[in-house]
Amino acid sequence: MPIPERQLKTWSHQGAVKTAKQTYALIKSALHRYAFPPGIRYEVYLQGSYKNNTNILGDSDVDLVVQLNSIFYSNLTEDQKQQFGFVTAGYGYQEFRSAVLLALTPYAQSWQIQQGGKSIKIRTPYLPADVVVCVQYRKYKKPLISDKHFVEGMIFYAPSEDRWVINYPKPHYHNGVKKNWATRLLYKPTVRMFKNARRYMIANRGVPYDLAPSYFLECLVYNVPNSRFSGGFYNTFESVLDWLLSASLDNFVCQNEQVLLFGDTPEQWSKEKAKHFLNALADLWNNWRYIELWQRFWNN
Repeated sequence: MPIPERQLKTWSHQGAVKTAKQTYALIKSALHRYAFPPGIRYEVYLQGSYKNNTNILGDSDVDLVVQLNSIFYSNLTEDQKQQFGFVTAGYGYQEFRSAVLLALTPYAQSWQIQQGGKSIKIRTPYLPADVVVCVQYRKYKKPLISDKHFVEGMIFYAPSEDRWVINYPKPHYHNGVKKNWATRLLYKPTVRMFKNARRYMIANRGVPYDLAPSYFLECLVYNVPNSRFSGGFYNTFESVLDWLLSASLDNFVCQNEQVLLFGDTPEQWSKEKAKHFLNALADLWNNWRYIELWQRFWNN
């Protein structure tokens, strides 16, 4: 017997959002109190599961972005930069990151602020936060039409890996919103069902914790055709899983539609891990009744 509708409905529910908003507001307020140099423009915004409404019960860390917009990095060549009249800025990523750390210094002791490999980790009175300090990144489309024809991303330096990292949180969010509407509001609940099923398998089925990170799961479900999201949670879960089990993973994209989902970079997933997860999920689906009976027997 497959996983029943009532269990899937429970798994589809979104986790708490109030404490995430409070965490975001607290850090944003602290930054706005700091006197950045004149002319410095920046924005603070949420990314990750809380921003995308795919957080589930028990999710803790809030992902925040502090993005410098006074300057930008891009994929343009030096000749192309000159063509548009762009010049090198005197204030860059390192200066901005140092300023953000100074802005947070008064709260360092009470908030337990630490520098991580890619982010600043802050333990606020509400939820822990991972704050990524970055600069606006512009991926210009080809052929070059104008200096306004680009996809906005963000870029930051990861000292622990000695490399620059480029992400596209804004396109990720907007594409997820469109997908959710196109699937009659079933896309995001389905992502949450998959994430809860993964959590269940980690706790009860020996599935490795790092097999299917939340971001990759969201991107995986994003590639499923809209027609597969129909009916109740039972029908949708079964249809989505069935399609993924037989699909070729070669051309899957991340939800931002700027990067392939599978590959060899740290921002990509491996096909082997994806297939391992999907096979484990299929086993959970097909044997739910026996798994539940065994758990009841074991617990008694």
